[in-house]
Amino acid sequence: MISTTLKTVETLDAVVLGAGFAGLAMLHKLQNKLGLKAKILDKAGGVGGTWYWNRYPGARSDTESWVYCYSFDATLYREWKWTERYPRGSEILSYLEHVADRFDLRKNIMLNTLVTKAHWNEQIERWDIETAQGDRFSAKYLITGLGILSAANKPKFKGEENFKGTILHTANWPTTPVDFTGKRVGVIGNGSTGIQVMAETSKIAKELVLYQRTPQYSVPARNHPIDPAFLDGIADNLDGYFDRVRRSATVFAFEEATKGAMDVSPETREAVYEKAWQDGGGFNFMFGTFNDIAVNRESNATACDFIRKKIAEVITDPVKCELMTPTDLYARRPLCDNHFYEAINQDNVRVLDIKKHPIIEFTDEGIRTAEGEVKLDYVIFATGFDAVTGNFVRIDFQGRNGLKMSDHWANGPRAFLGLSAAGFPNMFSLYGPPGPFTNQPPAIEWQAEWVSELIKNMMDRSVSMIEATPEAEQAWLDECISIEGQTLFGKIDWWVSGANIPGKTKAVSFYMGGFGEYMKHATACAANNYDGYIQSGARTAMAAE
Repeated sequence: MISTTLKTVETLDAVVLGAGFAGLAMLHKLQNKLGLKAKILDKAGGVGGTWYWNRYPGARSDTESWVYCYSFDATLYREWKWTERYPRGSEILSYLEHVADRFDLRKNIMLNTLVTKAHWNEQIERWDIETAQGDRFSAKYLITGLGILSAANKPKFKGEENFKGTILHTANWPTTPVDFTGKRVGVIGNGSTGIQVMAETSKIAKELVLYQRTPQYSVPARNHPIDPAFLDGIADNLDGYFDRVRRSATVFAFEEATKGAMDVSPETREAVYEKAWQDGGGFNFMFGTFNDIAVNRESNATACDFIRKKIAEVITDPVKCELMTPTDLYARRPLCDNHFYEAINQDNVRVLDIKKHPIIEFTDEGIRTAEGEVKLDYVIFATGFDAVTGNFVRIDFQGRNGLKMSDHWANGPRAFLGLSAAGFPNMFSLYGPPGPFTNQPPAIEWQAEWVSELIKNMMDRSVSMIEATPEAEQAWLDECISIEGQTLFGKIDWWVSGANIPGKTKAVSFYMGGFGEYMKHATACAANNYDGYIQSGARTAMAAE
């Protein structure tokens, strides 16, 4: 409920939106490195960002834990011991809670605080920020860490209000555990979240029905416990290890491939795929086997054929196997799973093709498609997010001359380096679009350091305002479009392009040139006195701060 009572304006150096990986890293830089007066505002009831909400059964990262974390503090890295290769959501949340405590961040974090608007005040060159609770802030800098997968997408179906069972969404899971033992459960969606919740729930549900539109390519995760000595070995050369990781294209732990799939014999290619299948990991399979799976159709087809063959080896029911076998490009987020296809093979699991037989309506007792009605106790929406831009357009961001972010991004996101939108001074978006498509935490941490150095540079030179130029913003977007056009990612419809949201403009949302190259662009910008930005000196009005 939105408050009608406005409170006294609190003056800050910076406001950070979001208490996930990005927000915590940024607050640490602002508070503990620069000594600025800063606060995080987050609508959630706790820190963690996406991982505060990811409580659904089977929730895990699909990135190895030892690189799905911060590297700015060797003691932190050494003292926190991850327990599994792919950490559960609860372990990631515990880690972020530990970070908030260890670096004394909670004193400057406001939870249960929904930001409704942030307007640039031309007169005093500051951001005016308001919340649904009536809180008001004036900040010189506005930094967003809103996350690309945090604005839940829940399609509406006819008759939902009549369903007597329970409807859940993986992105807004109850805080109390849900027991599916002996229950009839329907799952709508089979992306990364869907395959996780399916594999976990299938173990205890009486009947599990997957409502699937598009079958996915997935490889085994091969999850396993971690030897603490392995983590200590990384800690012994932490900077060197993460420097190698960040200079890669994808910012993962594995070594990226240097040869194309068609550069080797069929026998060698098969052996490489088989080793990757046994080693596990979706990103490893796509980028650690051959270097052209994401750009060359012929090479991509060899990966498709291999995964299809593996699916057929696991799913013995011919009808289910046909339904679960993808026929398009292997060019979506490269999934990995914990026995997903094995779950599909179970007798208590059914698969319904809702592209061929769409959902007609919810009934009192379940869901009706053209194939008939299925009675259910629970329906789980694993339908993902209004990704990338969803949270940006749900807040009333207004920049110079009343420019609305929703209008500026009407045809897709645009921001120089994925950090700064033209017309929005002193505003920076960590892992914002169109930024690098990589493993997030190490990339986010690097961006937070880059932004903190920019702010320090402004303070040292008495610069009051910095803003990306329209020309730099357009040039960056053009480069992102050009690079994606050389890949297969732009040839499909998926959540990255906005295809999962009816009416949303298909757009290029990421820089696909790799994080190593991204760092070169951002470093060159800073080295050349922040080339691509307009800067202005201190104004008299700022003396009142």
